[in-house]
Amino acid sequence: MFNIFRRNSSRSQLRPPRGPGETIRQADAQALSEWVAGRAFVEAFIEPETVVNEMSVVVVDENGDYIRRFIGGPKGIDAVAKLLGCPVYDVEETGYPQRMRDRMERERLLRKREEQRLRRERFERGQNPDTGEAVHRPDDPDDAE
Repeated sequence: MFNIFRRNSSRSQLRPPRGPGETIRQADAQALSEWVAGRAFVEAFIEPETVVNEMSVVVVDENGDYIRRFIGGPKGIDAVAKLLGCPVYDVEETGYPQRMRDRMERERLLRKREEQRLRRERFERGQNPDTGEAVHRPDDPDDAE
């Protein structure tokens, strides 16, 4: 409760990793450039800075595939627009594109189906569906001692 060795807690430790005046890192710029190469109908969506995350960009292609990278601050928006040469939107004003939301929903459903398939396999083998451990059934004649 009271710790005399603790630092002064009046200063918040929650700060974005970079200042708002900085721009996109070279590694992030390279990753975005490589991802965009050979893809059609690419759009960029700027995500605002939060207490936990710095400003970022989500680049979405025609199939709903996307990549997310940090851009540092407002200077990063201009850098992304110049680097990618695609339309850049503010996600707070436009929202995410429907094709991206559809893609995320498809991936979520496929992931859930795979989890259910694994659970069913475990159950049919007589294992706990959640942990995969063997389940002792008192009415099982094979377990009679």
